[in-house]
Amino acid sequence: MNQTIQWADFQKVDIRVGTIVAVNDFPEARNASYQIKVDFGPDVGIKKSSAQLTKRYTKSQLLGKQVVAVINFPKKQIANFMSECLILGAVSGQDVILLRPDEQVDNGLKIA
Repeated sequence: MNQTIQWADFQKVDIRVGTIVAVNDFPEARNASYQIKVDFGPDVGIKKSSAQLTKRYTKSQLLGKQVVAVINFPKKQIANFMSECLILGAVSGQDVILLRPDEQVDNGLKIA
């Protein structure tokens, strides 16, 4: 069941576009994942994320790809790694398909 939120609730979520600048294996994660660094531009900088994208994407496919992420959640400890943002994707069964702009945009642009 969907819960209705107020516009003010949505405005609290800082969702931005960034470019993946590094992708590493993450064997310590409970579920197959990558450790990813995303560049959100000069105002935000580079943030780290753990993402379960190994079923659909190789490391080389992800490198340089723009993604959409929430950047203002609290940091989350995942195994020995501190995740600083949540890369967004559509979940289809056990697979995750990235949400991303259909054209190249500046890193750090806010999603509205």
